[in-house]
Parts: sequence; structure tokens; C-alpha cells
Amino acid sequence: MTNQPGEKFIYLIRHGETDFNKKGYLQGSSIDASLNEKGRIQAEHFYHKYKNVSFDKIYTSVLKRSIESVQMFINQGIPHESFAELNEINWGEMEGKLLTPAAWIKLRRIARRWGQGYTNEKIRMGESPEDVARRQRKVLELILSRQSERNILICMHGRALRIFICLLMNLPISEMDKFPHSNLGLYLMKYDYQLKKAEILIRNEHHHEKSS
Repeated sequence: MTNQPGEKFIYLIRHGETDFNKKGYLQGSSIDASLNEKGRIQAEHFYHKYKNVSFDKIYTSVLKRSIESVQMFINQGIPHESFAELNEINWGEMEGKLLTPAAWIKLRRIARRWGQGYTNEKIRMGESPEDVARRQRKVLELILSRQSERNILICMHGRALRIFICLLMNLPISEMDKFPHSNLGLYLMKYDYQLKKAEILIRNEHHHEKSS
């Protein structure tokens, strides 16, 4: 990608697979799991696909699965910062629990409410999408203030990534489920400083898994 003045390219990915993902447990901000074997392979494939991109900075959450997913880029010497504000949503009383049929019904119910605009609602003891957006805005403002960083790589988490995309595009958070995600799926976004919003160039691509 060739940057024009006043543009920033944001390579936004979800972390690779963990055993919590594989076994069907709900993995939120209090679960600090490492990548499993498949997740490490996903990370390796992503690295080989995009290792020649001239990243100016890497941003991650503070959770291991986020950092491990881009560790090979960090090992190249690319500057890296991690922020708790980029952590996954806290799922409250459902955090770390097996996603049984009853749990899925509960999750779908709250997701439906969020889609209807009730984004201040939350699972008991957890965070709402608005809570997550408030903490994300602090880091997003910092990232956008660094206009000299023209190409950046951000590794986050599923629900948090959806919210972050809405903030980048100036969309209501209630639209977050329009943005599907997968382990190591890539959203390439171009942020226009004049328009003060981003557009999606690549949506949840994981073709890199076919390469090595």
C-alpha cells in the first residue's frame, strides 16, 4: 500500500486460536490464555504473508494471546506498545465459562439488544460495549495523533475489534455485528485525517493461512 499525505493504513487483526476458543469457552478480558498449536501456526502464516510490510508500530492488548500473535514482527525490532484499553470485553459472570446452548441463548439475547441500540447493557459483573468504547477511545486518540506512523499493526480481540472498527468509521456501536471476525483475520483500514474516519479495504481476510 502506498500512503498519500494525510492517510494512515491500519492492519487490524484478531489474535490466533487458544484452547479456550477450541473448546468453546467464553474468553474475555480476565482470561489470559496463550495461543495453542493451531494459533501459533496461524500467527506464523500471517507473519510470512505480511512480513514485508513496513510497519512503523505494533499495538496490542496486554493479554498474551494478542502479543504472541504478532511476536515474530516484534522480534524484527518493530516498536511495540501494549495497552489494557485494547483488551477484550469483560463478559462478567459468563467469563471463562463453557458456551452451552443456554449460554448461547443468553449471548444472542444481549447481542440482539446491543444491535437495537441498548449498548449500555451488560452481562452481570461485566462490561457494556459503551464501557469498552470509552477505554478504547483513549488509545485510538493516541494512535491517530501519531501521524508519522503511516503503517501500523494492531492485534486485538473479537468483540473489542468490532467496537474499535465502529469508532474508526464513526459508526454507532450498535452496528458492530456487521463486522465478522476470525482468528488472525485481517481488516485493512485506511484512515483519512481530512475526513476524520476510516474505510475498510480488506474485510476479515485470512488467505494467508493457505501460504507459508
